[in-house]
Amino acid sequence: MLSSITLGLFALAAASEASASPKPLPITLQSRKTPRGQFSGIRKRALSAISVPLDDFFLGTDLQWFGNISVGTPPQDVSVVFDTGSTSLEFASTECTSCVQTPKFDPAKSSTFVRGSRTTTLDFATGVGVDPVVNNDYVLTVRSATDTVTVGGVAAKNVSLFTIIDQTPAFNVDPFLGIQGMGSRAQGFFAALVKAGLPSLFSMFLTPNAVGNAELLIGGIDDTKFKGDLTYADQVGSGDWEVESTQITVNGKTTSSLKQHRSIIFDSGTSNILFSTSTTEAMYALISDDIQPFDAEPGAYGLPCDKIDGLPAKIDLTFTSQQGTPFNLTIPSSELNVGPFKSDPTICQTLINAFDGLDLVGGSVLKHYYSVWDIGNQRMGFAPNGF
Repeated sequence: MLSSITLGLFALAAASEASASPKPLPITLQSRKTPRGQFSGIRKRALSAISVPLDDFFLGTDLQWFGNISVGTPPQDVSVVFDTGSTSLEFASTECTSCVQTPKFDPAKSSTFVRGSRTTTLDFATGVGVDPVVNNDYVLTVRSATDTVTVGGVAAKNVSLFTIIDQTPAFNVDPFLGIQGMGSRAQGFFAALVKAGLPSLFSMFLTPNAVGNAELLIGGIDDTKFKGDLTYADQVGSGDWEVESTQITVNGKTTSSLKQHRSIIFDSGTSNILFSTSTTEAMYALISDDIQPFDAEPGAYGLPCDKIDGLPAKIDLTFTSQQGTPFNLTIPSSELNVGPFKSDPTICQTLINAFDGLDLVGGSVLKHYYSVWDIGNQRMGFAPNGF
């Protein structure tokens, strides 16, 4: 999910042109100097990597991957989405009467909980599911606090966090209590673990619901979970995880607008992909003329469900490795259909939402690749998932 706080920190061609899609190439891992005051990649007192099993929130399509951390003394389990599109930790507390998730975190049962004085709201530009955000319908009211956060048996003290004291109804469908931001700068419990000796990176093995066994690995890389070698690209965002893309191709074709360079945000907390209206419609023009805006949900597109099965919709996002070699991340045609609209079940929603001023990809990409989020070296690594 991409919060408004994160956002504040960051003509169609007449005919399509055939374009050969570059193939991913194996890249030898290389380190580079840590920029902008980030933590170094490896510490002498390195801790063992921490594995967090992830469950898949599935409603006809893969929506979110979430797992448990512990908060307080004694520890209380708190289920959270590990969200690379935000930076803070917030979760439902017993003060939240509008939060339907259980069991909520009870501050009164933690001897190390310190309540803060700041209350604020967090708006999210992308939500939990596949539907576009409309009229700020994803908003949390939160209160600042600090407490001990434990992950994989390793405790970090005095971690800044927020307890949710009110939430809009759009969050009610969530099976988890909150969100753990995993932005491109080490903050919160992750920063504390790095200071304690954990390497300053994490890896995500996000899998389709039918495969299962998804995992977040904090401070390590599991080379048994991917094929071939990792390909690394520079991370260019400030807070967000962004990589510069050189072009987009759809079914092997591109257009002048899709050849433009753009920084694409990688957001593990978002299900669909979002591009500007012009980019979105250029992509759909290469898939099917039957795909049209769905007026009831601004930003969403769809087509009759009886026309979507088997429709070719292979999307290649081209990036450049640290060695200067182009490589693709591919979204297969199977991702195009994200299910029927509730207001009109005869129309199926398609993968790409229009959102002017934002270029973002989420779980539809990440569940096909093992991904490494290297904070210390400010880079991202990708290899095809090994399932």
